[in-house]
Amino acid sequence: MDLIDIGANLTHESFDHDRNAVLQRAREAGVVQQVVTGASREHSPTALRLAQAHPGELFATAGVHPHHATEYTDECDAEMRALHAHAEVVAVGECGLDYFRDFSPRPAQRKAFERQLQIAVDTRKPLFLHQRDAHDDFVAMMKNFDGQLGPAVVHCFTGTKKELFDCLDQDWHIGITGWLCDERRGLHLRELVKNIPANRLMIETDAPYLLPRTVKPQPSHRRNEPMYLAHIVAELARDRDEDIEVTAAATTATARAFFRLPDRVSATVG
Repeated sequence: MDLIDIGANLTHESFDHDRNAVLQRAREAGVVQQVVTGASREHSPTALRLAQAHPGELFATAGVHPHHATEYTDECDAEMRALHAHAEVVAVGECGLDYFRDFSPRPAQRKAFERQLQIAVDTRKPLFLHQRDAHDDFVAMMKNFDGQLGPAVVHCFTGTKKELFDCLDQDWHIGITGWLCDERRGLHLRELVKNIPANRLMIETDAPYLLPRTVKPQPSHRRNEPMYLAHIVAELARDRDEDIEVTAAATTATARAFFRLPDRVSATVG
């Protein structure tokens, strides 16, 4: 069973002491490729360096998360464009809008998002998107670029049925995380995931965040890591009334097509 984690924050400092061991545990759990999330001026270059150090196994995104939108200057835009000149950077983002925490002013979020949408237009790379409590503005801004953008994935989808169908109506892809396994706030996803077409569905851990609450025993450090993708796909398959092998194969094929990743056979894993 080959799995692809489309969203792992492997640049996070919690991995600094055992990153190689984390990668090895992921391989042993069937995770053959990972897309390392770049979400700031600091971490996007680091994501690229990780991808370059593990050719064929790790890939990177480059972008600025809405939490960091105030850092999106002309110089930042030039830095992002330079990163996207590298083949290992396979998507623009993580970018989007977050009105839940509002760590950056909303006008700054919208401006940073718009500039990164333009990068996606210019590079023809897919979009790795973040949206929380900002659905209407998010959809409106995406529609401003109708006909100009390539494929897009709404990473870590946690929204409502209406929001899901709005996204699917735009032919956007959906990323499902361990939020699915949270009995406090993810129960609605158990039903919603049945509605996602197989060619629009991908899986991710968002490590080190969102440790699946149904993992037993829970690790004492509470850190999520890519090896738990196998647990997420098992829960997802159950909710979709599918064999796990079917769900795994479909999400892997969708991720490879979306990010234009090489087959595992031709990858150099190490």
